[in-house]
Amino acid sequence: QVHAVESGGGSVQAGGSLRLSCVASGEKFLGTCLAWFRQGPGKEREKVASIYIQNAGGIYYADSVKGRFTISLDNTKNTLYLQMNSLKPEDTAMYYCAADYWDTSYCKRPDVASKDFRNWGQGTQVTVSS
Repeated sequence: QVHAVESGGGSVQAGGSLRLSCVASGEKFLGTCLAWFRQGPGKEREKVASIYIQNAGGIYYADSVKGRFTISLDNTKNTLYLQMNSLKPEDTAMYYCAADYWDTSYCKRPDVASKDFRNWGQGTQVTVSS
């Protein structure tokens, strides 16, 4: 079951920016903890950022994207965003949004991984050229 639809991916040069969007398929997201994951060629799926839906708190960023990516949420539009600046070739990956029912403290833990999320979008491709 696809719980949301991602968009905003594309091809950019290093140093460029993209904003990804994830819109809930139904009336709301199927979870209280929302996250962006990415999977590059030949790599495992890794968590990029996460946010707790009710107060937009519990924000987590992977070290590799801190200071460059920003996760945000518009509850009025049931839309999750990932603003990506200063993109690097190593950011090239398929990006997915995911959701599940975790509280804020669990949501922001760095060890909460893809296996902990049951609801996924179909992904949007980001390609960064050098």
